[in-house]
Amino acid sequence: MRSRRGRGEGSIFRRKDGVWTGILSLGYGSDGRRHRRVVYGRDKSTVVERLSQMRAQALDGMISDAKRLTVAAFLARWLEDVARPTVSPSTHQLYDGLIRLHINPRAGAVPLSRLTPVHVQGMLGVMERDGASPRLRQMALGVLHQALGQALRWGMVPRNVCDAVTRPRAPRQTMQALDPGQVGRLLEAAKGDRLEALYVLAVTTGLRQGELMGLKWEDVDFAGAALHVRHTLHELNGRLWIGEPKTRRARRQVDLPAIAVAALQGHRERMTTEAHLDGLVFCDTHGGPLRKSNLVRR
Repeated sequence: MRSRRGRGEGSIFRRKDGVWTGILSLGYGSDGRRHRRVVYGRDKSTVVERLSQMRAQALDGMISDAKRLTVAAFLARWLEDVARPTVSPSTHQLYDGLIRLHINPRAGAVPLSRLTPVHVQGMLGVMERDGASPRLRQMALGVLHQALGQALRWGMVPRNVCDAVTRPRAPRQTMQALDPGQVGRLLEAAKGDRLEALYVLAVTTGLRQGELMGLKWEDVDFAGAALHVRHTLHELNGRLWIGEPKTRRARRQVDLPAIAVAALQGHRERMTTEAHLDGLVFCDTHGGPLRKSNLVRR
């Protein structure tokens, strides 16, 4: 049975015979195959320590052998050792997709020490000809710039070649806010809906989707006419879980207008009849979290 791993631990699980096993990904070799190392231990802490030692040894070897290291091999190590422990799972997945689908096919085979601005500019040009949007090209360049910044700090490259690349221009998107008349029609249409209070909070507080759907009853202060943003709903590869906001600034108190307080009180009465008062404010009929895709589609 696999256990939940801590960030940066690698893949750790306990086999049926009780032996703890750890797997460390070492990226892709020159043969194009993904290389892994496996360690074993009687307890989880032993495996975590052995994986940590192995990771440090692999990093030392990677730095000393930087002249032969390809961009793809370096990005694999950066993604595992730097990005995974420091970003959210959804952001890590985004980075992985950008590297795997857009950067590696066009620049991954280039030796890291020989990567030039021409290579990166050419990568962006090919992406454009293949139909990639300006925003997608900006994100690919941003991830590569971030990774090469780490390579520079590690002394593996003399400069960050992305600094000399012309950044793709993307048209500014104007936020289309609802006008008062549209808000009124929306709330009128939502009257009596099981999630009416969600729509009221959305237009009166400006909370993000994940913040609304991660809101718990313990976060609502009816007496003070306020709510506290302490949780957010995450979704990755079909899996839902409640986590903390990304930044300290996102953890905040939001004052509620009278219409929002009344909507939440009415919603609480509805949840009382469904016996869903010990968890999420907005949940499905079984008390579990809502899926953003279902909310938007339905």
